[in-house]
Amino acid sequence: MRPIALATLSLSLLLAPTLTQAATGLSPNDIAWLHRDSFGLNSATVAQYRSLGRNALLNKQLNDQLGDTLPAPIAAQIESYEAFHTPLDQLLVSLQQEQQQLRYLPDGPEKQAANKAIQEHGNQVGLQAQQAEVLHAIYGPNQLKEQVAWFWLNHFSIYAAKGRVRWELADYEDAVRTHSLGKFRDLVMATLQSPAMLEFLDNAQNAKGHVNENYARELMELHTLGVNSGYTQQDVQQLALILTGVGIAPADGKPENLNPKMVPLVVRNGMFEFNPQRHDFSDKRLLGKTIKGSGYAEVQQAVDLIVKQPACAQFISRKLAQYFIADNPSPALVAKMAHTFQRSDGDIAQVLRVMFQSPELLSGAGKKFKDPAQFVVSSVRLAYDGSPIVNAQPLVSWLNQLDQPLFGRITPDGWPLDGEAWSSSGQMAKRFDIAHAIGTGNNQLFTPAGSTARIAGFPMLTTRLYYDAIDPYLSQATRDALAKATSQQEWNTFLLSSPDLNYR
Repeated sequence: MRPIALATLSLSLLLAPTLTQAATGLSPNDIAWLHRDSFGLNSATVAQYRSLGRNALLNKQLNDQLGDTLPAPIAAQIESYEAFHTPLDQLLVSLQQEQQQLRYLPDGPEKQAANKAIQEHGNQVGLQAQQAEVLHAIYGPNQLKEQVAWFWLNHFSIYAAKGRVRWELADYEDAVRTHSLGKFRDLVMATLQSPAMLEFLDNAQNAKGHVNENYARELMELHTLGVNSGYTQQDVQQLALILTGVGIAPADGKPENLNPKMVPLVVRNGMFEFNPQRHDFSDKRLLGKTIKGSGYAEVQQAVDLIVKQPACAQFISRKLAQYFIADNPSPALVAKMAHTFQRSDGDIAQVLRVMFQSPELLSGAGKKFKDPAQFVVSSVRLAYDGSPIVNAQPLVSWLNQLDQPLFGRITPDGWPLDGEAWSSSGQMAKRFDIAHAIGTGNNQLFTPAGSTARIAGFPMLTTRLYYDAIDPYLSQATRDALAKATSQQEWNTFLLSSPDLNYR
């Protein structure tokens, strides 16, 4: 592709607003709404909106009627990953066998090499899960669901580098995605039964006589109620007792030696296991309510009790509004969302409907600074507009460079939702570098991983999509910067790194 002449570029910038807006049928509010509804605009998203209209599109998204079908090359790429075509139990059995073989090796170079191979295998499986999540974000047909799934994966944050967690990431992504638009209670239970969560927050070791409070504390503080919401340290201790025995099934499927009376009380769901022999059957007092010692039913009762607290509705509603709308969302909007949360028994889709139909969604348009993931995904969606990426590793690398690695938060609180956390001068410099890599095509996205071939080429951003949905709404400062570009690649870089495309 040849660089666009500067004179032609400047003329197009001046004429575009008068030539295109009437023809597109999309108002500034339509575009602003789409920027909030999706990770970022591409031709398919705009066509979808034109075809269905705002209300019908929102209904289909919230009712999960758009499906999760990815473009065939992307779906095939994810299916080729071991993390996705191999069931979790088989992955963990393979890991267990490799670790057992390692124990029998004498100390020396052979053992060091075997240990390194195990680590590299785990890293590769974890990388596949990271790549798959970014590909879903870029190509998923239900962009609202993709954003919500990403939000929940951060809200119920896990750290890949701990223990076997990296091996369990793909299973965790599937559990969260499946429940991302359903009842919040079911989502909490899905994360509670996830081996990745039980491993990360140590509940797999929580047993009668050896109580571990880590997960109980974070379940209330970070996942449901929030800090200073009225629960006490005694509530944490009681919930930890309720969660004794909640853990991971043996990878090889061999049952433990259980008291015959305990066998009917065992609960298994995939790799999740409630082991009654490790459970404290005493009565507990949680949030002012007595929960009779009965086994796994205690866990269900406790979660029901927690998610029905007004503090839970308030906490979750505010975090959703903070992610989608503003760093400090309107208390009135949060109150409406929280009311709907309680009235609907924690129906996530209904809470999102209140938010996406609120005046606050549009009144704050263009003021919410994108976090690194939103920046990377929106840039790629705009620049490559549906072209199938064959190597997702650079996407993961860019998030690492921007200090927001997927499943890379060591603490369980998830990455910050406020723009200030991501707007330092160092962060902006890195964003410019990544915009340059995307805009110039110097990024390996279309070169198969491990290939020595080099596939060159840069995207042409001055497309119908640009003139319809981006150009009419650019600030004068961005127009001035674009007018100084001396090549298409430089123009692409300036556009992708502009303030206009770093806010939504």
